[in-house]
Amino acid sequence: STIGFGSGTHAKDVLGEVYEYFLGQFASAEGKKGGQFYTPASVVKVLVEVLAPHKGKVYDPCCGSGGMFVQSEKFIESHGGRFGDISIYGQEANPTTWRLVAMNLAIRGMDFNLGKEPADTFHRDQHPDLKADYVLANPPFNISDWGGDRLLDDKRWLYGTPNPSNANYAWLQHILWHLNASGQAGVVLANGSMSSNQNNEGVIRKAMVEADVVEVMVALPPQLFFNTQIPACLWFLTKSKTAHGRDRRGEVLFVDARKLGRMEGRVFRVFDDEDVAKIAGTVHRWRQDGEAENQEPYADVPGFCRAVKLAEIAEHGHVLTPGRYVGAEAVDDDDEAFNEKMERLTAQLAEQMAKGAELDAVIREKLGGLGYAV
Repeated sequence: STIGFGSGTHAKDVLGEVYEYFLGQFASAEGKKGGQFYTPASVVKVLVEVLAPHKGKVYDPCCGSGGMFVQSEKFIESHGGRFGDISIYGQEANPTTWRLVAMNLAIRGMDFNLGKEPADTFHRDQHPDLKADYVLANPPFNISDWGGDRLLDDKRWLYGTPNPSNANYAWLQHILWHLNASGQAGVVLANGSMSSNQNNEGVIRKAMVEADVVEVMVALPPQLFFNTQIPACLWFLTKSKTAHGRDRRGEVLFVDARKLGRMEGRVFRVFDDEDVAKIAGTVHRWRQDGEAENQEPYADVPGFCRAVKLAEIAEHGHVLTPGRYVGAEAVDDDDEAFNEKMERLTAQLAEQMAKGAELDAVIREKLGGLGYAV
């Protein structure tokens, strides 16, 4: 209680950063358990920078420690907006985590509505009438015991009844239900969600693509998350492809970001600001929404990004894996004729093999001198 954090807004910022730091350290130390309430900051930044939530209602149906909300406020302030330009709505089932997020937001002086109590999002929706401008979510991957058999005729399942033994498509449809007429969403899910055909999942994905609510798909590199080694992806959904930029109807943007990021330690990967900007800038230039720092026209980049028409997606069975669409990375042509290159490389190999033979002879001689014949 004797530590000085300064006063006013600065004090809240410092205390909030300290709290966020310890949340991250705890999640890292706890590994799988810690990841249940904490989404790594670099992943949150990608979601927020792509959605660009300047003002309006922001909802997270599985809000963990509240990282999505905190980063949304940071985005607004860094873009000249006012603290409080967004209204925060969240839900969290775990009572301890529910208190963690309340503390995280209160420390920063943020107003929020987390519902009356910790509760299961599917069975006790704390915001049943909410229509949000933005939804950001990192739901637990591939939940099997979500009670889907008790919600077979739920009004939220506009695109089909979700797999009762996997909640991935329940999350996607719950989120779409809570978007307003021009709302946008960013969702972290397991890679399997992009291609699975089990128990109606392929049918639902097809219906979502044909309804034109899938806007951008991003494949992520491995080892971004504390709690799982399951490869992950980002789904960006929208209720209107004519809002937030040019008319994008009938088109989906695919981004393969698997080669981005750097290792921080032996087991954890992070996105640097340049990586976040590369992903978000690509989306903004494709949308032509004025949010990109670099206003150069969008262009497909082989191996990284490609805009694809719905008809082509249908030809691929409505599989949404970016690697299927972006193609191979361009390789620089060195203009060296094949025969010349083979002669040069063969000579180089012969030289290396000769050097290797010389070293073998030296090693044999030295070992023989020590009485160890080889």
